[in-house]
Amino acid sequence: MRFGPIEIAEAEGALLAHAVHAGERRFPKAHRISADDIALLGAAGVEQVIAAVLEAGDLDEDVAATRIAAAIQLRNVDVKPASTGRVNLHAAAAGVFTVDAATVDAINAVDPAITIATLADKAAVERGQMVATVKIIPFAIAAHLVDEACAILRSRPLFEVHPFAALKVGLVHTMLPGLKDSVVAKTTRITEDRLERSGSVVAGEKRVPHDAKDVATAIAQVLVGSDMAIVFGASAMCDFDDVIPAAIRAAGGEVVRAGMPVDPGNLIVLGRIGGKTVIGAPGCARSPKENGFDWVLDRLLAGLDVTARDIAGMGVGGLLMEIPTRPQPREARRPNGDAVHAVVLAAGRSTRMGGPNKLLARFGGEPLIRRVVAAALASKARSVAVVTGHQAERIRAALDGLDVRFANNPDFASGLASSLRTGIASLPPNTAGTLIVLGDMPEVSARDLDRLVASFVASGGQQVVRASHDGKRGNPVILPRSVFADVLKLEGDVGARHVIESGSAGVIDVEIGQGACVDVDTAEAMAEAGGVLQD
Repeated sequence: MRFGPIEIAEAEGALLAHAVHAGERRFPKAHRISADDIALLGAAGVEQVIAAVLEAGDLDEDVAATRIAAAIQLRNVDVKPASTGRVNLHAAAAGVFTVDAATVDAINAVDPAITIATLADKAAVERGQMVATVKIIPFAIAAHLVDEACAILRSRPLFEVHPFAALKVGLVHTMLPGLKDSVVAKTTRITEDRLERSGSVVAGEKRVPHDAKDVATAIAQVLVGSDMAIVFGASAMCDFDDVIPAAIRAAGGEVVRAGMPVDPGNLIVLGRIGGKTVIGAPGCARSPKENGFDWVLDRLLAGLDVTARDIAGMGVGGLLMEIPTRPQPREARRPNGDAVHAVVLAAGRSTRMGGPNKLLARFGGEPLIRRVVAAALASKARSVAVVTGHQAERIRAALDGLDVRFANNPDFASGLASSLRTGIASLPPNTAGTLIVLGDMPEVSARDLDRLVASFVASGGQQVVRASHDGKRGNPVILPRSVFADVLKLEGDVGARHVIESGSAGVIDVEIGQGACVDVDTAEAMAEAGGVLQD
């Protein structure tokens, strides 16, 4: 592939490296230049463009990414269509994602133009969550490099999502004076929440004295009608012959491992009785915050064997306690769904529209901004804030009578980042996530927004949820509270994409149809969408 400046007369078939304007016509990055395009660009005075020219033996970025993705050995993983040299892979079921790190390393070593990025091995995932992405860096790549990568991928299994199984789980609570019934009841509720996403349920529960003999009897009893038992001790394990490990042995079982190199979660006990698993839960498992107990439980619910060696290997990355570099690492896994609040961005100047405010365009006689805000109000978002700036009074008038909060952005001319900051600053203190809705998306419905909210709540409220269509990233998005601080640092005419793709939170793409990618930045796009501009 040749890359660099090309005379416009010789550019037919080349791929633009940067967007180019010819009067009112905009040619986007990666656009393949046609003979008609050359005539338009030449008439507009464009003499030269920066572009890429494919040579014999080269593959287009989308073709290359598609071939590599097709060569990956997959189980319970869906492959999305290629776009801009990227193919995203998503979990086809909720479960635990496994990946062969050595194979990924080998692919990434073939050539810097070929990249594969994945979630961590043994990560718990929701259905539809992105687990990996294949990205070709340049516009094209030599076919022999793609062939080399494909040969590696076809030789061994790589990505798999092990689906969660719906199990029956028996609980045993040991009791000592001073342990309140309310604490035990709360522990059961939190455990039920942990089990919910796998479809598992608490099948039985017993409360017994903190004594090895009594605990052994209770474990045997709850296992009769259960697939697994979890024991919550009134006192933490302090020795490998303490009550819970001793009880497992007394019940005829074996202790696989007592103690783990994950903090919090150090004091876990893992055992087996008659082919069924028994977990002695560490004290931190009474809390919904992430701990080592979750790592073991998720794998077991996904049908993965957990050995003493597996637990011994959890030390790297096993420090989960709150530290400054990990924003809100142990927040509750299941926030209140009502704590999702919507922010509609309506402060822009519509500069590409050439004069009229696109948000006031009529769709069926209704202003576009009112149409978008009405969809947000009809969704499951608890409240709606509208960020205003350019022609703020006209925007307010168009929304007259609607139950919204207004947040004025006096710095709207500086770009999108200031509106995002204004919206985030306006949120109520109980906000778990904010649904960011662009004011110029006429085809996004309340039902679409509800699908995003439902995915956010189902994922535990800790991940970014992004609308998509046919594998192409779009809008709206839900940003979890953990990234708010990063959004507040944004400057200039940039959105939240950098924050979303920084890796500070996982990303779930939700297919909502073509509305995810339909906005109306130009008069042509407005007319195509059915809108009528107003003076």
